[in-house]
Amino acid sequence: MLERVFRLSQNGTNVRRELIAGLTTFAAMAYILALNPAILSAGGSTGMNLSGLITVTALAAAIGCLLMAVLTNYPIAQAPGMGINSYFAIIIVTQMGVPWEGALAMVFWNGVLFFALSVTGLRTRIVHALPHPIHLGIQSGIGFFIAFIGFQNAGLVVGSAQTLVTEGHMLSAGPMAALVGLVLIVVLTRFRVPGAIILVILLITGAGLIIPATGGTLTAQPEGIFSMPAGIGQTFLALDWLYPFRHFESALPVIFTLLLLDLFDSIGTLIGLARQSGLMDKQGRMPKLGRALSADAAATVVGALLGTSTTTAYLESATGMQAGGRTGLTAIVTGLCFLVALFFTPIITIIPAAATAPALIFVGLLMAKGLGELNYDNMLETAPAVLTAILIPLCFSITGGIALGLLLYCAAMLLAGRGKQLSWLTYGIAVLFLAFFALSQS
Repeated sequence: MLERVFRLSQNGTNVRRELIAGLTTFAAMAYILALNPAILSAGGSTGMNLSGLITVTALAAAIGCLLMAVLTNYPIAQAPGMGINSYFAIIIVTQMGVPWEGALAMVFWNGVLFFALSVTGLRTRIVHALPHPIHLGIQSGIGFFIAFIGFQNAGLVVGSAQTLVTEGHMLSAGPMAALVGLVLIVVLTRFRVPGAIILVILLITGAGLIIPATGGTLTAQPEGIFSMPAGIGQTFLALDWLYPFRHFESALPVIFTLLLLDLFDSIGTLIGLARQSGLMDKQGRMPKLGRALSADAAATVVGALLGTSTTTAYLESATGMQAGGRTGLTAIVTGLCFLVALFFTPIITIIPAAATAPALIFVGLLMAKGLGELNYDNMLETAPAVLTAILIPLCFSITGGIALGLLLYCAAMLLAGRGKQLSWLTYGIAVLFLAFFALSQS
């Protein structure tokens, strides 16, 4: 049955490999179970219940993974997006004073618009309107972004008032464990050991129970084994459906911002993952892209109904792809892990950041190979691509990196007298980014 549904042989994989890939993706994403509820509740300041949000997060992730698997048969997992959840809790609810029920309505209507754009095919046309050099920059930039997150999580890179970032305390437990883990992944991958990434994650998590660290051990001692999921009665279908219409003038810029963030974060993630895993066809396009975007949009709508901010495709899916995941069975396994985790939250949440950081760094380094396809004798294409790759992690925003890279590309092509080679839609996207900056930074 699995062979027939997921076409495993046709995609060069098998059940065992997909199972390992799904577990690997989940291990890299498990942090979202603790982090998303903490951000959305904001210590109680938003009024959303923390324990209920844990259940909401797991359900949204599981349904998002199922949608992607059913609609595309791609090994791409979905969950409530990082960054957008901060915008939801800090900007919309806390600073603007919008009730969380109204903020969820904005997320819902954003998802509906998002779905409409996907069904009509406009989102696919937007993807194809992005020039090839920008695609290469996106792939590498997402790789750098993933690696940067890994460096931060492990404490290899820390904040600095003088230089923005600097090296961490390299000889402390977290950075040392991450570096050892990275070396192990590189060596095990070199010798083609199956499940190298998940093996290293489990090894560091287990060893961390006895490795001294600040405040105890690297891996926290679990408070138990089993847990019962909290109810979601507070947030389920609790959104204030008509809030955006009653407060149209203030809600419209917020929905527009959510739409652009969702649109280009998901486009960037899908392009990066597709190029890394070989999902692109001979024309350099992603088959079933429209379905993938529809799955992303539908997951956002469902997530809002459950009670969470925008649900989207996850960069950490690249770890499962590196482990051999090639079909939707990988996404199904990841989604099931989120459901099972609700009953084993004390165990799942002890996985230290230092255990998953090596996987993120390793996969990020692999994705940087996109820059090798550039023609460095043609700076009209190389400069925007490299700028996109650099700015995605530095801006800590996929949308921000794509926007600045595309604006540079359009300006350079116009001044070089080659502006007619770009479509009207490419210029339209550039104008849209200018409007986005004007709204988001006003």
